Amino acid sequence: MFRYLSVALIGAAIALPVAAQGQQQWFVPGQPQGQAPAQPPGQRPAQPPQRPAQAPAQRPAPTPPPLAPGQPPPAAVIGIVDVPEIQRVSSAFTQVREAIETRRARLNEDLQREQQRWRDEQQRLAAERGSLSPEQLRNRERDLQDRITDSQRTLRDRAAGIEQLAQTALREIEQALGVVIRQVASSRSVNIVIPRPLVIFNEPQFDLTEEVAAQLNRMIPSVTLPPEAGETPARPAQAPARPGGAQPPRRN
Repeated sequence: MFRYLSVALIGAAIALPVAAQGQQQWFVPGQPQGQAPAQPPGQRPAQPPQRPAQAPAQRPAPTPPPLAPGQPPPAAVIGIVDVPEIQRVSSAFTQVREAIETRRARLNEDLQREQQRWRDEQQRLAAERGSLSPEQLRNRERDLQDRITDSQRTLRDRAAGIEQLAQTALREIEQALGVVIRQVASSRSVNIVIPRPLVIFNEPQFDLTEEVAAQLNRMIPSVTLPPEAGETPARPAQAPARPGGAQPPRRN
């Protein structure tokens, strides 16, 4: 008779769009990519209402002109980056993941509390059914259904807001990561960066992961998340030496 909001609304663990979405692509510093962090001119990315102070936006490197017919391409200087390992040791990524998991858990608790309240009111209405006229019973049932519907809508909106907040915060970290990879690659004269899953074997000198991870933590130690309704705003966590149980990047 009455509808309940499914617990499946809460969702699973936080997504890692930097490494998991789409197909693996090679990253070529200085050339436009499908997931490049730079935005087109005149278009701003969606951001949370509050933003931490960040380093100035980096201008994308100009696209080199196409090679003339018969002209060979430059010699490849390859670097390797382990994006999941960078996420594991990123203080900002750890902060966002823990904050989103906390909000999802709080939403799930509120959902369970609401469902119990709806069941209690249904049982109370069933016990009083014999003492109510048909019109009174219809009015009570309609009132309860309206309150359940409104509560379901509120919970759905909260769940959608949490997921949107997670995507926005992770996109901010992705953009910073793209800038850092370009900077580190440029400092080593690397012109092609390959994600580790595509590499079977490499010498440690090709690996840029540790340097990229350290520079990312300096550039974006935290992300300021807007508080939920009724939540006291908290200061963003400062970058610790080893965030949230994270360990230094593993070397080959």
